[in-house]
Amino acid sequence: MATQTKPQLDASRSRGVHDGTGQDLAGQGLAPTGTVHWNLIAPELIQAAVRRDEGELADMGPFVAVTAPHTGRSPNDKFVVREPSSEKDVDWGKVNQPFPPEKYALLVADVREYLNARPELFVEDLYCGADPSHRLSVRYVSPNAWHMAFVRNMFIRPEGSELAEFAPNFTVLHAPEFQADPARHGTRSGTFIVLNLGERTILIGGTRYAGELKKAMFTVMNYLMPKEGVLSMHCSANVGPEGDTALFFGLSGTGKTTLSADPERSLVGDDEHGWGEHGVFNFEGGCYAKVINLSPEGEPDIYRTTQMFGTILENVVLDRSTRRVRFEEQSITENTRASYPLHYIQNHVPDGRGGHPKNVVFLTADAFGVLPPIAKLTREQAMYYFLSGYTAKVAGTERGVTEPQATFSACFGAVFLVWHPTKYSKMLGQLLERHGARVWLVNTGWSGGPYGVGQRMKLGYTRAMVRAALDGRLDDVITATDPVFGLEVPQDVPGVPGEVMNPRGTWADGAAYDAQAKRLAEMFRQNIEKFGDQVDPRVKAAGPKG
Repeated sequence: MATQTKPQLDASRSRGVHDGTGQDLAGQGLAPTGTVHWNLIAPELIQAAVRRDEGELADMGPFVAVTAPHTGRSPNDKFVVREPSSEKDVDWGKVNQPFPPEKYALLVADVREYLNARPELFVEDLYCGADPSHRLSVRYVSPNAWHMAFVRNMFIRPEGSELAEFAPNFTVLHAPEFQADPARHGTRSGTFIVLNLGERTILIGGTRYAGELKKAMFTVMNYLMPKEGVLSMHCSANVGPEGDTALFFGLSGTGKTTLSADPERSLVGDDEHGWGEHGVFNFEGGCYAKVINLSPEGEPDIYRTTQMFGTILENVVLDRSTRRVRFEEQSITENTRASYPLHYIQNHVPDGRGGHPKNVVFLTADAFGVLPPIAKLTREQAMYYFLSGYTAKVAGTERGVTEPQATFSACFGAVFLVWHPTKYSKMLGQLLERHGARVWLVNTGWSGGPYGVGQRMKLGYTRAMVRAALDGRLDDVITATDPVFGLEVPQDVPGVPGEVMNPRGTWADGAAYDAQAKRLAEMFRQNIEKFGDQVDPRVKAAGPKG
């Protein structure tokens, strides 16, 4: 029989003992024999994590955990159970790998047996979705205190009065030290992230990387929200002084976090949002920022969170004499991370909600150096570039990458989509038409030549362009049509030299630009063909012309 941790505050907060409430883990198929800690707050979870030697405290109080050998997500170990209620909806393939129900039954039984035998379990009841009309109640169960501190940072924390009546409609069983047996369980390796959309259960094991706990729920929201008429989006969002909401889409390295964390605007959220009938809402209650080379000068708001108790730092290196973080050090991984509650960012939107967007920004770091620094898109172009989800890897970022490589990730988050990508792009098109949002393509990459020849677009120029676009100062300026990509490029942006606005003119060799632009245009066309006849011909025609 499991014991329960004693409450240290009043019983109405549903922490610790649940005498008379009937609250237990039977609904999750568990019958633990050890101590179960219910809904501990951050100081208690951090205290438990230190006691259990799960990590250590750094200077100023953040908790540091090392997740090696997994220091990033394991997309090849992610599966979706092929079951009747969702089988016809899922876009099966490399992203959504089918998992046999009979193998799931074996795996979930073994995970439950493993969790039941742990000397301690930690349970956190949390919300996913800031809009109450589109909200999941999620119960996380883990043998690790720091992982539960992580999800408590990342998701929406119920009020104490809500916990007594909390009824989970999704469960995450987390067993980071449990290794699956591929022969018995049907997994690819000992690591597994298995989603059962019918049973509303997620199994995560064989990896300590906390990002799996976050992104698995995002995958769930990418399935459930479109069924409710809500577009699920891998983007950040902020709100201006006049109440105007803006969305920022972009893959890693494009500046999504930097540009949305604008001191002149309030942050709604940094990564995952829904756009429904009431406007935009954050799925989460926290942020998960990359901190490699973080500095107080470059990212003051994010840096400040890394000096605060309650922040979780993943895979950073400490100076052993001072316990200060060496943010430039990547001996464990380049993918160092900080997890912190949204309210650690001073200028944030407390309820995680905004109105219907007036502006949508697609960010790309074009290492080929040919896309314009900013362009206004038509509705069809917006759907095209949303489906494309383009950025480029630069030489040296990965082993074997010796020249710029195009990266296309549908809807700027292909690895988290469940439905076919065209479902999300059609929903975006409908929302843009209904609410009249302006859409901008912004190149934060290279100008004057490709990576290695040209220069990275100055952040000050990009900020000036984005702020002008959001303020409406680009609505009536003169534009020029890019002959290769067919994009309308503003020619007069306050604070930006006019020559920057013409990408071909920044190259010393115009013929070399032409060849590079046509090369990238062909990559776009080849990529869009993989969606076949599911793409509206008008959308396909909105792509590059050259």
